[in-house]
Amino acid sequence: MKKLERRLTLPAVIAIGIGGMLGSGIFVLPGIAAAKTGPSLWLAYLLAGLCVLPAALSKSELASAMPTSGGTYIFIERAFGPILGTIAGLGLWLSLLLKSSFALVGFGAYLLVLADVPLKPASLGFLGLIMALNIMGVKKVGNIQIGVVSLSLLGLLLLVIFGIPNVEPANMTPFLTHGNKGLVATAAFVFVSYAGVTKIAAIAEEIKDPGRNLPLSMILVLVVIGLVYTLVSFTLVGNVPVAELEHDLHPIYTLANHLAGRWGGLAAAVLGVVTLISMANSGVLAASRFPFAMSRDRLVPIFFSKVSPRFLTPVSAIIATCLLMALAISFLDVERIAKLASAFKVMMFMAVNACVIILRETAVQWYAPPYRSPLYPWMQIFGIVSGMVLLVLLGATGVLGALLISVIGGGIYFFYGRIKSQRSGVLKKYGHKPALFLLYRRSWKKLIGKGIQSEPYEAIKSTSLDGSLAKEAEVVIPLFGKESSVEMLVEMGAALSMGQKVQVVHFKEVPDQTALEALLKESPIITSLNRRIAAMARERNVDVDFDAVVTHELVKTIYEVSTQSHCRWLVSGWEGRSRTRLLVRNPIGWLVTHLDSNFALFKDNGVRYIRRILIAQRPYRNDLKFITAASRIAAFYEAELTLLRIAPQHTSEEKLRQIRQDSENLLSASSSIANLIVQKSPHPVKMVTEMAAEYDLLITGTPGKENWTDVLFGSNQDKFSREAPCSVLRLTINE
Repeated sequence: MKKLERRLTLPAVIAIGIGGMLGSGIFVLPGIAAAKTGPSLWLAYLLAGLCVLPAALSKSELASAMPTSGGTYIFIERAFGPILGTIAGLGLWLSLLLKSSFALVGFGAYLLVLADVPLKPASLGFLGLIMALNIMGVKKVGNIQIGVVSLSLLGLLLLVIFGIPNVEPANMTPFLTHGNKGLVATAAFVFVSYAGVTKIAAIAEEIKDPGRNLPLSMILVLVVIGLVYTLVSFTLVGNVPVAELEHDLHPIYTLANHLAGRWGGLAAAVLGVVTLISMANSGVLAASRFPFAMSRDRLVPIFFSKVSPRFLTPVSAIIATCLLMALAISFLDVERIAKLASAFKVMMFMAVNACVIILRETAVQWYAPPYRSPLYPWMQIFGIVSGMVLLVLLGATGVLGALLISVIGGGIYFFYGRIKSQRSGVLKKYGHKPALFLLYRRSWKKLIGKGIQSEPYEAIKSTSLDGSLAKEAEVVIPLFGKESSVEMLVEMGAALSMGQKVQVVHFKEVPDQTALEALLKESPIITSLNRRIAAMARERNVDVDFDAVVTHELVKTIYEVSTQSHCRWLVSGWEGRSRTRLLVRNPIGWLVTHLDSNFALFKDNGVRYIRRILIAQRPYRNDLKFITAASRIAAFYEAELTLLRIAPQHTSEEKLRQIRQDSENLLSASSSIANLIVQKSPHPVKMVTEMAAEYDLLITGTPGKENWTDVLFGSNQDKFSREAPCSVLRLTINE
């Protein structure tokens, strides 16, 4: 399959983005929007821009991690799965092409100022030219956009410069004609004016240096266009009474005619015609990439993914987009279409913010964006909450339209995509009950009965497992590429193995669209790891086998490796947390709760020699297997072992004696030679931290159950691992 060529530079991308927003959003909508809120129109545009900011930052992060055609569709499909991806792709495609159709009809209002021509034939004629231009190649589109956008910005800047000094205070009262609710509802109505951010992400596969140019262009476009909308709308309502704007579909012409007379108005009409055609041109470019990307994922027929061998553009997708636009031009209702487009755009921007949260919290290995959104996760939460408010205020038309598109998209997936596509989203792989109830339930009974997953992971047949893994291994050590010291991690696994085989596996997780076969070749990193682990095994005289695996589903493959090797321990590097949120959980958290084997998480704080080991265990937890495992580690390193029991401050002396007696019996039963310390303290974390300064390794157990705030905010970072000055090993005994 031919790929799209990266031709678009930063100026061209900015021009396409601005061209996508600098059209009907300011040349047509202000008149209708002014009737809904009055002179506060400029504030409505500003509020809409602030509500878009979280999605712009989230899209910048997502697009830098996944620079491929499809934009928002790709993000939602990868995070939520193909069913929501199909709905998102269809909705975004329709909303963009309808908005572009609206621009072509809207330019007729400006065209009629210049000449008395039949509106629909003229619109369809220009649509034909736009289709041809897009088929010929995006480089030509980008070059044209730069000139048109520069001209439009200059014209609007002149209106602002000459219009602001002439603002009449009488036109600015009453400031809120329909109260605060009317202001926010108007912000929701003009929300679609900022849809150009989506267009930039949709052409990511054709942008040069996407890691830099994608986030930079998105943020610059949003800032520039937000200022333009705010200043122009302020100038408009300050010079033209709101009563005259209520049904005005060419407000920029009206403003120019008011400020500069007939010739100024004619110049604005020419500017409006050129800009709206430019917007429609940019809209076709972006909208056509949605069916193109969906076709490559087998969610719609393969016909849409055909690329012209001559122009390297998705010809079928472009033609289909323009045909639907031609049909829409005859049935366009300005206000209703704006509401429909805004409603779905709000929903998609909410989903984009949720995508960042899901991908960050699950920590999927392939998600490594060069750019990361600031103020995470509060920026994303603000975007989701503000989107809910805007969606409600758009009214029944927008919500019902969005639901209709959702039903159609779901139907397409059920009758076509479900059969052709075998993909699954990150949420399905790492989600737990609430997420699966919402999106992936098979039956309430199965989910309630079997916990997080609707069914256990079955054995997988994949080219990622080459059959060379050890059939019997006491310990399996997965490597993810972020370990600070592989040698220390393997040593820790060898200490738990009791002299039996240790299987080390380097995992590389890639998105579903990446072919595994292309990455199975041995890399310099794998060669280096093999050499280092072999050297450590010879020095320590332990039996270690090393292999490398490429997979689409990291947790599923780890589960398969542990099953194939019949291991008793899975030992993994750790950053000190296995966070859980309301809908998603980190893969480490899933493995800890679902693997039948024991689990050890090792947080390496740079300690190379293990001579003194401290066990910090709850005073009422007497787990012989836990102490036995700690004793193995002490024996391997020939280290001194100390068991620390910290009781609450109010514990009686009799209870302390009982704790001491139980602890001594536990150590005796395990044949461990260890020191014992039993103390009372109101601050156990502080006490353990202070004592750990005298030790090289702190061994802890699994923390207690999470409360609802831990689940909602993912705040259950292991406090001992965070505060301890030495390395930390957290043991979970499952067998």
